[in-house]
Amino acid sequence: MSNKSKGSNAERALVKLFTENGWRALRIAGSGVGDESPCDVIVGKVGRRGHAIEVKSSKKNRIYITKEQIDDFMRFSLMLGLSPVIAVKFNYQGWIFLEPSVLEDTGKYWAVSLENAQKNGNKFGQFFEN
Repeated sequence: MSNKSKGSNAERALVKLFTENGWRALRIAGSGVGDESPCDVIVGKVGRRGHAIEVKSSKKNRIYITKEQIDDFMRFSLMLGLSPVIAVKFNYQGWIFLEPSVLEDTGKYWAVSLENAQKNGNKFGQFFEN
């Protein structure tokens, strides 16, 4: 299975998680392929603020994201009045949701380690239902 299809499957699984929990979720097809779709998923719920979500999954214990991708993602989120969220999934771990401000600056990239995600992130219910 290619990295692209693994990423698409992760996005679909996340959309299903939101839907099962009473949120409306939309996966953005072709996300990450140019300026037209700078986020992976948009979610909303009556009475709650909407979120733009950048989805990342990895077999490794560290995920790298280009600074340009995060800049585009943040600009898009704020332009639409959506709260930006990074959703990460490491092998054999559930989804962890992070504020972009906790990403680590490596110089060329923004990064998130499994340790950082566990320390600074929250599970679905903690992040979206509180």
